[in-house]
Amino acid sequence: MKRFMVLLILIAASVSAGAATPVILVFGDSISAGYGIDHAAAQGWVALLQTKLKIEGYGYQVVNASVSGETTAGGLARLPRALQLHRPRIVILELGGNDGLRALPVGQMRDNLARMVELSTAAGARVVLLGMRIPPNYGPEFTEQFRLAFSEVARDKKLPLIPFVLNDIAMNPRLMQADGFHPNELGQPKLLDNVWPTLRPILRK
Repeated sequence: MKRFMVLLILIAASVSAGAATPVILVFGDSISAGYGIDHAAAQGWVALLQTKLKIEGYGYQVVNASVSGETTAGGLARLPRALQLHRPRIVILELGGNDGLRALPVGQMRDNLARMVELSTAAGARVVLLGMRIPPNYGPEFTEQFRLAFSEVARDKKLPLIPFVLNDIAMNPRLMQADGFHPNELGQPKLLDNVWPTLRPILRK
């Protein structure tokens, strides 16, 4: 009888897990954390993504585990816990910008990104990689190596890549905060517009 009850509990847990709302984990830095936006929880691009998913009938819960100032090394240290806690079906990986701005070694950044992809896929998640660019004042060689790192990880790991998540935003003062690094409230919908075409094909209704 005891063994039978244990079996029933295991079956019930399995059914419950299968019926749980699938999670999209957004794992990034200040760009995804909504730095400088008064109502980031409602107006940031991640919040807008949750609204769009609901409107279009995609049954996902979006979890924003982004931290302002985060580097790829910091993200790599945090990711195992986030994967264990949220068990995401999709991971949107948006890290690397702070590595570039601090002129950290590009090879190290690339290795950290690759390792985060490996951990995510091992946990059963699909990964979408969001690429970043840095200002040219870091020198042409470093700037180009930084740009290529994202495409190299995406190629090696066979990932969908958005080459520059701030495309058509970064050079538009109307869409950027005064610091010149972070999109303002007007830039958040455009951020989502940049992500959506790459994310949508891997969603399930």
